[in-house]
Amino acid sequence: MPFRAFHACPPVAITLVAVSIMPVAVVEPTERPLSFNRDVRPILSDNCFGCHGPDAANRQAGLRLDVRDAAIAELDSGTRAIVPGAAESSELLGRITSADADLVMPPPEAKLGRLSPEQVAILKRWIAEGAAYEPHWAFVAPRKPTDLSVDERGGPLDRLAAAQLATRGLSLQPEADRVTLARRASFDITGLPPTSDEVAAFLGDDSPHAYENLLDRLLASPRYGERMAADWLDVARYADSYGFQVDRERPMWWWRDWVVDAFNRNLPWDQFVTWQLAGDLLPQATDEQVLATAFNRLHQQESEGGSVEEEYRVASVNDRTTTFGTAFLGLTLECARCHDHKFDPLPQREYYQLFAFFDDVDEAGLYSYFTPSTPTPKLRLLDAAGRDRLAKADEACGEAAATLGRLEAAARDRVAAWTAGGPEPAPAMRALDDAGRLPGQLVHYSFDARDADGRFPTSDGPSARAPQPAAAASSDKPMDLRARSAADNVLVEGHAGRAIRLTGDHAVDTPVGTFRRSHPFTVAAWIKPPAAFERAVVFHRSRAWTDAASRGYELLVDRGHLRWSLIHFWPGDAASVRCVEPLPVDRWVHVAVTSDGSGRAAGLRLFIDGHAAAVDVVKDSLTREITGGGGDTIAIGERFRDHGFKGGEVDEFRVFDRALAPLEVRELVEPGTIARCLAAKAEGDAVADWFATAIDPAAAAARKALETVRRHRDAAAEKPAEVMVMRDLPEPKTAYVLERGEYDQRRDAVEPGTPASLPPFPADQPRNRLGLARWLVAPDHPLLARVTVNRLW
Repeated sequence: MPFRAFHACPPVAITLVAVSIMPVAVVEPTERPLSFNRDVRPILSDNCFGCHGPDAANRQAGLRLDVRDAAIAELDSGTRAIVPGAAESSELLGRITSADADLVMPPPEAKLGRLSPEQVAILKRWIAEGAAYEPHWAFVAPRKPTDLSVDERGGPLDRLAAAQLATRGLSLQPEADRVTLARRASFDITGLPPTSDEVAAFLGDDSPHAYENLLDRLLASPRYGERMAADWLDVARYADSYGFQVDRERPMWWWRDWVVDAFNRNLPWDQFVTWQLAGDLLPQATDEQVLATAFNRLHQQESEGGSVEEEYRVASVNDRTTTFGTAFLGLTLECARCHDHKFDPLPQREYYQLFAFFDDVDEAGLYSYFTPSTPTPKLRLLDAAGRDRLAKADEACGEAAATLGRLEAAARDRVAAWTAGGPEPAPAMRALDDAGRLPGQLVHYSFDARDADGRFPTSDGPSARAPQPAAAASSDKPMDLRARSAADNVLVEGHAGRAIRLTGDHAVDTPVGTFRRSHPFTVAAWIKPPAAFERAVVFHRSRAWTDAASRGYELLVDRGHLRWSLIHFWPGDAASVRCVEPLPVDRWVHVAVTSDGSGRAAGLRLFIDGHAAAVDVVKDSLTREITGGGGDTIAIGERFRDHGFKGGEVDEFRVFDRALAPLEVRELVEPGTIARCLAAKAEGDAVADWFATAIDPAAAAARKALETVRRHRDAAAEKPAEVMVMRDLPEPKTAYVLERGEYDQRRDAVEPGTPASLPPFPADQPRNRLGLARWLVAPDHPLLARVTVNRLW
């Protein structure tokens, strides 16, 4: 139903609705049968369930009183706590009336006091009547009233309230005067007092629908949405800052404005709930539906030094889970995070089944301290003009890539004709430049010697084309490669001459490497890993790991395998590939990585000992730039607050401002490879690929043009604002029961599921947030309507 329909009744009825929703615990002095929910459950819950209730870990003597089958079962002692119809045989009554301090319940050390004679009488009578149990009234689907008529006694809510009040000798208050009604309605609906004109209009309205007319005017005010949103923002823990440490700004006001607008246009409540829980999972989800899911990302976030990603990721999921319980179920789910709930039928396992619904987004649980990047997942906020600009930029990139592809194919054809006896392609195919190097080399560190000042000379310095500070050393001046502590990284026997052995705590800083995502480049080196690292930084261009969300690019050893990545915000805004085969250990290995400037995982290549390595795609979701945030040049072997390449050795470290062809990578491993292939006209495909990507001038010009349009596209992509939202991973994560809620204390794996005390999960719905939302908004769900109405009224 439209949400605004909840407000189409006078304020007097607002007070009465709560009476119909929440039964009053009154025992009347009549002979009517007792109600377990109204009369008995409050006594047992207050005095017994703490030790004999839902929490199995805290249950004493094997006795459970919140479930009838357990309460009437024979105990190890041979007694029964409850014998239906036989109060005198029920151990429960014997214990609560005992004069023995060692036997009486509740025990004196619980400091709950003895049950009153009235409470004892209720339990005795209830057992005598058969000890009937009832599900908690809140877990029973509400029934629609059959009599909705309006008469001289008012509507059904008025009559229900009047009947309840009469049992206590009370009656309804008389109707308030019109000025008071106008003030009450205005404050309730808009949060503001009425203007004098509004009061005058109400006083001057002689129609029988004057009050309804006043309500309609108030509901049509844009202030209505603001008033309703204020309460919902509190429920959703809304804030425009992260909340931890320096409490940095975190713009989320786009979601706030969506909430205001949703109320003002009377978005149906089931849609309001569904979009916030799972708008991103709806078929052909709109940006508005995805934006609504920011509801799930309003928790506090951390960026403190030394933060553990998984710890705060789990904290974020816990927050989403408990907020779901508070906002929609009215249940304290957080009690079951560490143990079975002590007062509600919510085992710890069921908490983590709900947790599993919110566990599948690609996030780290941290925000970036050194950059303003929006944590992932996120939504790019585009208007029609911005969407058109990006579409045209993507189209231009596609056209430029197609042109390059045609020219490279033509270059390959010319090489094929040459190997078949035709003329040599022009210009003359030269692998090396006049200095005997592969073209495009920016820097080459050989580590052959170190001077008295602790500086490592280079065999050749950065070229004039290097994107580096003007003050960088030239080829005739030793490059300052001192680590933060020059004496810690030591020279050792290397692959060819001398190499450097790294401590893992002291980086070797270089003056090059400020590559954008549209800039093709290559990094190559000989490395000698001492072990199969769980995680180690071989080199990087980024300020920090968690503190900067790894923005930049990096080559890591990841669980014994090399992983090569371009990153705007890890994990959700990145392109990353990982070697299928593990990295060899304790021997010299030549490693080269290239990026073709596309910013896609398909444009990242990894070479081991001169041969292209098979890779798995880890991430393919890079949307924004990889520069910025400090640390804009390459550092070897260490990164701030990360795991360094401890004990690893590095030699012949080279950086190129273009993506080398596979044949050129082999040239780095085995100098003379290209010359031999040209002389013998061998390996025609490899030679053709090298010629097309490294030599042919027409293809080179097209490649430069492609880089330029990609740069324009990237600039356009940087302009739109972004907001955190929900977006599930293609493959769901496995959720676990966590011992006492600790992120690293995993027990049994669990599947997404809902509590057994509530309606069963529909068989035709997916086990994700969308299925959860549809389960929640089903007409027979016992909690959503009750919780919503009680919160308002």
